[in-house]
Amino acid sequence: MKTQNLRLLALAAMVLLTACVQKAKEKETQAEQAEKVVEKAPVYDTNQPETLLKAVAYAHGGWGDLWKKADVQYTYDYRSADGKADVSIERYIFGNEASLGKYTQHEINVMPGEEGEVIQYFNGQETVVMVDGEKAENPQLVGVSDFLRRANYFWFTMPYKLTDKGTIITYQGQEEYNGKTYDKVHVTYDPELTGKEQNDIYVLYVNPETKLIDRFFFSLPFLGVNEPVIIANYEYEDVDGQLIATKRTYFLPSEEGYSDEPNLVQTLTDITFNNGFTSENMMENL
Repeated sequence: MKTQNLRLLALAAMVLLTACVQKAKEKETQAEQAEKVVEKAPVYDTNQPETLLKAVAYAHGGWGDLWKKADVQYTYDYRSADGKADVSIERYIFGNEASLGKYTQHEINVMPGEEGEVIQYFNGQETVVMVDGEKAENPQLVGVSDFLRRANYFWFTMPYKLTDKGTIITYQGQEEYNGKTYDKVHVTYDPELTGKEQNDIYVLYVNPETKLIDRFFFSLPFLGVNEPVIIANYEYEDVDGQLIATKRTYFLPSEEGYSDEPNLVQTLTDITFNNGFTSENMMENL
């Protein structure tokens, strides 16, 4: 594997900044997707790979159920192997994809090496960044914050986002990992809809018994990694009927291969739904 060490350092700092939020020219509204919720378990047929992702969405609790929960808040710990971390309170509204993060610790992606409380807020249209109560105007900080807001929302709703318009799905057979046999599903996006020359790629390991994605490989075109070589392993908890990936471990490639210990560990705790968030009150009571 030819990835250089300097790039690996960048990957460790920016793994959440993957260009996973596809901007399709024609995109279904969230309400339209919610109306499509399947009341009974969908067919799981490897000859029709799109059915595998529908089964994944159903197994997680269903987009319709999540939509009815309206919003979510949780504590997010994003920690690298050297002990540095970004720790935030995250809030999302599912109706308009509003996304807020209040950082009580920021040492990796958000103003590393600088002091001050940081609040990022994407209201569904634009992102505002507050540092110690003052609006930040730095274009680089605002740009990174905008990407993080969209990316964090994507990762939380990933089981449902994988079936957005423009998704190209291919079944790649079975593979054994850690004593289990998985169905491999290759996912990328139609460039005519996304407007991107190089789109994200995922190779999902779907457990045919639980219908959960326990493991996947993904690319990072944002940093020039155009092949799916970054590994993510997910562990789930049932939170009010939704299976949430509350522990995520990431392994980055090097010239020597992959290390035994993860390069990044992300944990989600204190998850609550139906908090009554609106675009007007998202920044209150933080």
